[in-house]
Amino acid sequence: MCHARRVTSEPVHPTGADPAALAKIVARQRAELERLRDLAATSAVLERAKGVLMAVTGCTAQAAHEDLLQRAADGNRTLLEQCWLTLGALPPPKEQPLAPRPAAGTWQVAPTGTVELAKILGHIGRDLVRVGTPHELAQCLLDHVAPETDADAVMLYERLPEGGLELIGHAGIDATLATQWRYVPPVTGVVPLDALRSGEPQWLEDLVAAGDRLLLLGESPERWPSRAWLPVPVGDSAGVALGVLRRRGGPFVPRERELLRAVARLCAGRLRAFDSSQERVGDGVTQTVQAVFDALPGAAILLTPLRAATGEVEDYRIEAATPEAVDVFGRTGRQMLGRHVLESYPSVAGEPLWHGYLEALQTGVPFESEPFVYQDVVGEVPVTATYSVRAAPLGEGLLVTWLRHDSPERQEQRLFDVQRLGNLGWANWNLITEEISWSDQTYAVLGRDPEQPPLGLEQLPDLALPEDTGPLTHAIAELVRHARPFDVPFRIDTPGGVRHLRLVTEAVTAPDGTTVEVHGFVQDLTPQRSAELALVESERAMLLQRGILQAERALAARLQHALLPLPSKPVRLAGLRVEVAYLPAQSGIHVGGDWFSAIELPDDDALFVIGDVAGHGIGAVATMAQLRFTAKGMVTTGSSLTGALTRLNYLLLHSRDTQTTATLVLARYNPRRHVLAWAQAGHLPPLLVRHGEVHCLDRPGGMLLGATAAPAYESAELHLEPGDRLLLYTDGLVERPGEGLDNGLERLAEAVRAQGCGESGSLEALLATMLADERRDDVCVLDIRMPLEGVTDGAEAPDTETDA
Repeated sequence: MCHARRVTSEPVHPTGADPAALAKIVARQRAELERLRDLAATSAVLERAKGVLMAVTGCTAQAAHEDLLQRAADGNRTLLEQCWLTLGALPPPKEQPLAPRPAAGTWQVAPTGTVELAKILGHIGRDLVRVGTPHELAQCLLDHVAPETDADAVMLYERLPEGGLELIGHAGIDATLATQWRYVPPVTGVVPLDALRSGEPQWLEDLVAAGDRLLLLGESPERWPSRAWLPVPVGDSAGVALGVLRRRGGPFVPRERELLRAVARLCAGRLRAFDSSQERVGDGVTQTVQAVFDALPGAAILLTPLRAATGEVEDYRIEAATPEAVDVFGRTGRQMLGRHVLESYPSVAGEPLWHGYLEALQTGVPFESEPFVYQDVVGEVPVTATYSVRAAPLGEGLLVTWLRHDSPERQEQRLFDVQRLGNLGWANWNLITEEISWSDQTYAVLGRDPEQPPLGLEQLPDLALPEDTGPLTHAIAELVRHARPFDVPFRIDTPGGVRHLRLVTEAVTAPDGTTVEVHGFVQDLTPQRSAELALVESERAMLLQRGILQAERALAARLQHALLPLPSKPVRLAGLRVEVAYLPAQSGIHVGGDWFSAIELPDDDALFVIGDVAGHGIGAVATMAQLRFTAKGMVTTGSSLTGALTRLNYLLLHSRDTQTTATLVLARYNPRRHVLAWAQAGHLPPLLVRHGEVHCLDRPGGMLLGATAAPAYESAELHLEPGDRLLLYTDGLVERPGEGLDNGLERLAEAVRAQGCGESGSLEALLATMLADERRDDVCVLDIRMPLEGVTDGAEAPDTETDA
């Protein structure tokens, strides 16, 4: 590093640089810059013309050069004149009006499409002549391709010798982001590298398919949802990748792809001009000198002074650099070659470091600076580093070495922070001098008073609990005798409780292998170990609880099966075909309280009941059994439907063993009148299917059981007709997470309506449609149908003393 603004190790009182001298330096630099730019422009005209021919005809660079020479000779023109004609004219083969710009996605067929492409490339080529840097190149390309492809940003990445990438030019992205991604390591999955390796464009048009490859810039993919990376051909290979980024999604249509491929070929000439300029800068140093620097350790560079006609040093050029040389901008080794000190770091002019270089050249005595801070801004991001620099004359130039470092105070603070955050402390034992050194954090970790002397290695096992003394003693003995490093956990007893510690050490040996010094660290792992023990205990408790719950589920399931037997086939009750389904929940380990009852009464009527007890487990099964048997008993002995609901509410409200609620539907069918009377307590309405129409019945009034001491229940009647179908069900059939109950009822109606008649209208098919996802609750369904006259339904007659 060879640049500075101020020395911070001691006060500096500059006398101030001579304004006239500085102005003279700036004027000379401007004149030299103009001369070099004119020279580059002349070379660039040739490269641009070659690029246009390459883009239009697809020929190689050598073929394009020979074509230009031949055209110049045939027309009795100079090569430069022919290049300007190629860039500015490119007339169509025949005079004809230029067709309007085709719709997005297609170039017009040749020759008109070729003419339009050549016209666009001609405009780009003329503007590229004025381009002097890769950044200007990126901006020029963005200005021209944005109207044609909707591009919002352009990036230029150059492949480095070690395989990574350097951002050499960009336009359309902010400076902070460009600085963060100035260098990209040679990792897999980086699209610009893929384009350079394959030699083929990479079109990123699908966010899902592209995946992590869109995250090159650390941005959300939505910022640039479509991107293209194209290799820029230079000779037989490609060393630069051109990136085009768009804020809109969608594919790059053929017209846009053709244009971008041509633009990539057109860039090759300008980039070769940049490379040629760089190569000319490095001509002053042989490859042998750079090869020597490549083998040197440390940070070092070779500077060549750039002198005016008077012999005065105006600037320095970096001629060679070691691989470990890194400047404040992150450039390393060969990346620094050819750069001028004042061009890259204008703030160095007139500073003590600048005068030190001059003094070393004049006197031949090496110059050594005090540590100083260099501050600058790269892409609007402040960059600061502290350096010590040494400059020694070497031939006509200067050999500059430097050390980048932080202040001792900052290093000490960092070490303290590392120990504090890691809850560890370092220790050192010299076995020859018997000198022992501990950090303050080591005393804190071991629970020792800092005023006490540090303990020797052989005394550390005395701190451990008795069961941990043996392994620690053995590890220390092996370390001292055979220099075997160790990492041993142990525990100590402190006034605050037991601490879980970890001691890690290694030995420093003499030439004969004898251990002469031991250093290492001790770390407090009590929080981590306590968390591990708590996790193990929690897992044990969870396994125990799960076993208890599984046993309870098995018991409840057996009890439920005994209390709620399911018929294997549809049954016939009072002339109605009745089919029953009960499906337990698939998630969780508890048994629910859904239940049903379907029996013939002594007067040949039929009783249908379906209910749902709140909660799960044995308590819900017991409440279900109580309600089921009580409801059947009361209706069988002559109670009305509403009266039975009132008594069931009282029973549930005053139960000693449980305080729960339940929903219920009671229905009694009279086969002589074909009338179904029904009442409900907070339950979902039955679903009626008649003549292809599906709708829920209007519910009579009724509060759920166990909610209030003074409920009011009402009843309703429904006249059943041949072919009618009536569904009684619990909420598990229609409820879904995140869906309203009305939507669930509508989904059930649609499923029934879609079934129609026949086998597709079976209860099994309906359940398969409604319960495609995982069941989170029990499901109970009564499917009641009145057969058509003269049609045999195939249902069995039930036993008189059992449910359906």
